[in-house]
Amino acid sequence: METKLDRRTVVAGAAAGAGLIGLSGAARAAVAAPVVDTTQGKIRGYADGRVNIFKGVPYGEPTGGANRFAAPKKRAPWPGIKDTVVYAGQSPQNVAPIPLLIEGSRSKEAMSEDCLYLNVWTPAVGGAANRPVMVWFHGGGYSGGSGAATWYDGTRLAGRHDAVVVTVNHRLNIFGFTYLAELGGARYADSGMAGMLDCVAALEWVRDNIGNFGGDAKNVTIFGESGGAGKVSTLMAMPPARGLFHRAVAESGAALRHMTPAAATESSRKLLATLGIAPNQIDRIHQVSDTALLAAMAKTQGAAFGPTVDGRSLPANPFDPGAPAVSANVPFMTGSNLTESTFLAVTPLDPIDEAGLQNFVRGYLKVDDAEARRLIALYRSDYPGRDPLWISQLISTDYWMRDQVITQATRKAALGPAPTYVYHFAWVTPSKLNCPHGTEIPFAFDNVDRAADLLGTGAARQPLADKMSAAWVAFARTGNPSIPGLAWPAYTAATRATMVFDNDTRVQMDPYPRQRVAIAELKARQA
Repeated sequence: METKLDRRTVVAGAAAGAGLIGLSGAARAAVAAPVVDTTQGKIRGYADGRVNIFKGVPYGEPTGGANRFAAPKKRAPWPGIKDTVVYAGQSPQNVAPIPLLIEGSRSKEAMSEDCLYLNVWTPAVGGAANRPVMVWFHGGGYSGGSGAATWYDGTRLAGRHDAVVVTVNHRLNIFGFTYLAELGGARYADSGMAGMLDCVAALEWVRDNIGNFGGDAKNVTIFGESGGAGKVSTLMAMPPARGLFHRAVAESGAALRHMTPAAATESSRKLLATLGIAPNQIDRIHQVSDTALLAAMAKTQGAAFGPTVDGRSLPANPFDPGAPAVSANVPFMTGSNLTESTFLAVTPLDPIDEAGLQNFVRGYLKVDDAEARRLIALYRSDYPGRDPLWISQLISTDYWMRDQVITQATRKAALGPAPTYVYHFAWVTPSKLNCPHGTEIPFAFDNVDRAADLLGTGAARQPLADKMSAAWVAFARTGNPSIPGLAWPAYTAATRATMVFDNDTRVQMDPYPRQRVAIAELKARQA
């Protein structure tokens, strides 16, 4: 439906007043309302200083009712001009608690099965379509989150680095990853990968439309953190996504393996039992409300809802036993943070003694006392002067995150022919979380002021954000993250070149090799 964009809508929906102060009413209207053609119809955004912003751009039809658990459908065309100045719905989800200092990163838009929307930031619409395009897939595992979180705002990344930034909402948890193909037949053939097929549909929208936003559809980078990194990794293994992106960045996350059809079917059986739906009456699930589905998911014990190796859109595990050949020509960048695990509730944040450290390592890694003592001694020798609290955070981080990131990077580098680049983010915040999961996001997006609750307000933040955001865009532009004054060599199993981002940013060859080997050997024994 065609709408009129008045001054109140622009200011309230966009919170862009600072970019429009001092302009006359006529000038403000002209600057604040860029209009762009898309394959579905015209959309109207707003301007914030040098950046044009379009929020809540639909790329797919609502996913409720008969469309539930089906592959996404392209959005029907609309007449007139659609205003896209406010974020649109996020996928229904059960909101999980996260550390208070990271709470401000959450998005606030309403939950709805009408959730196939994306957001675009660009320095200029029309003209030469030659800017690198960076498409962000949000974190939250495969169960929560939104592309509208505060830290993901693309204004500075687009405006300061001449790039086009896109963030995406898509189906999550049971709405995006309930595998019903073996119970319900052909109607549900795509149900276990619906959320990932949404991501593919968003990339198809980018391919078809981003040129009108000044972006180069032949130079698209997908990037994401945590669950978003898992989505990036999964897209790298999906034939339907081939050719829709040309570089990939996985921050603090990897997808080596996904659920088998048998395991996914068992989770679906448990969910149906909670709902009181017999497998031979599976179509009744379309009449269940989204809130009732979320409640049932919370009550269902021993079930998991994530991508399934369905033999259809995902023919094999993404990075096991090796990297996927379908994306062999895609340059890849990945890395992890110094104390990722402080994001998790099980990780100590307050001082512990030696006995507490021993108990934590034994329980977290599921090892005996002798193995726990051996690992503690190894880490203490490589981190002299660190107290038991720090040692607990370093060991649990390597076990939870760094090991799988290194494994994925090593397999991708071995595949060739495209290069792999690895980083380690080691900048310690002024909080007791030290350097938790997600800390690198506001630096990569050049949004450190939006994360002051976690990062503080010190002068060291912005120089590091300048380096990281420039490196991320350099990678998007050329496939090589090197920037002036910061040469970044490619990663191989022989050199393990790693860019350490800190106040003293530097390249290290195979940082902490004894830890890397010890954790890898332990996990191999436990497999």
